[in-house]
Amino acid sequence: MDTEDRLVVFQPSGRRGRFALGTPLLDAARSLGVYIESVCGGRAMCARCQIEVTEGRFDTYGVVSSNDHLSPMGESERRWKVGGARRMSCQARIMGDLVVDVPSEFAVNRQVVRKRAEVRRIALDTATKLVCVSLPAAEMEHPIGDADRLVEAIEAAHGYRGLVLDVTLLDVVQGVVQQGMLTAAVHEDADRPVIVGLWPGARMAAFGVAFDIGSTTIAGHLVDLVTGRAVASAGTANPQIRFGEDLMSRVSYVMMNPDGREALTQAVRGAIASLVSRLAGQAGILPGDILEAVLVGNPVMHHLFLGIDPSPLGQAPFALAVSGALRLCARDLGLGLHPGARVYLPPCIAGHVGADAASVALAEGPQHHDEVTLVIDVGTNAEILLGTRARVLAASSPTGPAFEGAQISAGQRAAPGAIERVRIDPLTFEPRIKVLGVDPWSDEPGFAEAVQATGITGICGSGIIEAVAELFLAGVVTADGTIVEVASDRVRASGRVFDFVLWRGEIEIAVTQTDIRAIQLAKGALYAGARLLMDHLGVSAVERIKLAGAFGSYIDPKYAMVLGMIPDCPLERVSSIGNAAGTGARMALLNRGHRAEVEALVRRVEKIETALEPAFQAHFVNAMALPNAAEPFVHLAAAVALPAPAAPRERRSGRRRG
Repeated sequence: MDTEDRLVVFQPSGRRGRFALGTPLLDAARSLGVYIESVCGGRAMCARCQIEVTEGRFDTYGVVSSNDHLSPMGESERRWKVGGARRMSCQARIMGDLVVDVPSEFAVNRQVVRKRAEVRRIALDTATKLVCVSLPAAEMEHPIGDADRLVEAIEAAHGYRGLVLDVTLLDVVQGVVQQGMLTAAVHEDADRPVIVGLWPGARMAAFGVAFDIGSTTIAGHLVDLVTGRAVASAGTANPQIRFGEDLMSRVSYVMMNPDGREALTQAVRGAIASLVSRLAGQAGILPGDILEAVLVGNPVMHHLFLGIDPSPLGQAPFALAVSGALRLCARDLGLGLHPGARVYLPPCIAGHVGADAASVALAEGPQHHDEVTLVIDVGTNAEILLGTRARVLAASSPTGPAFEGAQISAGQRAAPGAIERVRIDPLTFEPRIKVLGVDPWSDEPGFAEAVQATGITGICGSGIIEAVAELFLAGVVTADGTIVEVASDRVRASGRVFDFVLWRGEIEIAVTQTDIRAIQLAKGALYAGARLLMDHLGVSAVERIKLAGAFGSYIDPKYAMVLGMIPDCPLERVSSIGNAAGTGARMALLNRGHRAEVEALVRRVEKIETALEPAFQAHFVNAMALPNAAEPFVHLAAAVALPAPAAPRERRSGRRRG
């Protein structure tokens, strides 16, 4: 009998573990701190614990996942009419390696998507505008079609030339024209202006959406095209996570599975269509009231959204299928918008620097400053911009998913119950923690009661960043990233290395030596990308740093510099700029001039491919140290008491006296 354990990976949390054959999936999830709703406690009486198996070959995990790797469907599942790809996790037992997706409606602790619409005053010059016109009744003496009469009337009243009617309106134009006065939506961002919408009478409201398609999260903003106001925002985990946590994993999935590209495309388009419905519901409108969309994403997300094979992006020369701006019809993409709605995708900068980076540059780029400015959109794949008004360089750096909580032993993405802030006393080594969804810190009144209600489920990206930095400042972690023994029972032996226990409870949360190595690799790649651009620009220091993105905006700049994620800079000159990619997308949605601006900007940006630069590896090696072996960190040392380097003998012994 085969008794070998099987690997199970739960998405979108990224939690994974090995389990004996016959283990119920719900038990496996609970043991890893993956919360799946189960009202009945796993007795097959509620059908709320449903999951889906993602089938295919996953080189990242070294497994082949299949529905056949679950026990056959039983009577309980048939009674609850669980069908399609869904299974009840309390009934399905592990019979082989699995990659399991927990649908958002069955996840108790849903990911928190921190991508709000940033406040920005944007001058209005929308591509889609509402115009009103009155048409006289048709006359037999002038046998011209209603569509042609409509076009002539709008051209005469509003000055358009070469106006055409979208084909989807041909079957409604007569009914609308017969009303006399009508409102038309005219889209003017192509060779010829197009009538994309028609309504009888006067209509005063028109809406558009801007989407930032990230590797981990998708954020959408619904905007009133008449006033420019953001009326609703919503976000969700990118469902492509179940096919791979990072970009290259998804490219690999496409290459190794015949239907991989279609599955990934359907997943992201379905998620966007769902967000469209949520946004419309928040604003009290219908999805069909949305007339325009702008979407940005990195090159792999860009290609997969369009249904383009991303495989060439997985190897040199990292060729894009298309890099220029695209203007498309929404009905061809299945987004659930108005039938005549138009979609704009800004240009990509290079094979690994996409339209999201172009949108960040539009909103917050170095070209807006005289000082040498570094802009980093921190995520699974970090986009980096460096320069001044005179010159702008761009690159990407493969940081991986560690900053999102993946590849961390107790890691998870940001959700209620995740440790998000950490402080460690340098004398007693006792930690204080802040939990997402719980207001007080662990040493404040009310924390125990709040945690009992919420639970602690793991540690998210901002939490692990602060934990490692605080351990370094307290002397528990050395400059080379080694956990050393101190006078505290928080440090415990784990084989030949040590762990540091942050939390003791129903689920124990510890920072392991492997966790620190994962953070070192991620921060090393991020820093090396920035330093490589500094080399090409010919500067030894930066004067301003902007951290963008959902994760970048939540990092405390002090801890980012303590770890050496970013170059040395006065801390007061390091700022978080929020979802700059989403802001740039809204700018392009509300102003045609910004579309021309971003298209011109991309043509002048100098692209640096980190994978082809020998210096990148040297910078990466130096950046593995805390904060960094080659960076002086003068400004950081003036603001933070950095620990003195450990003596060589003490570091070799792996011990430090408390």
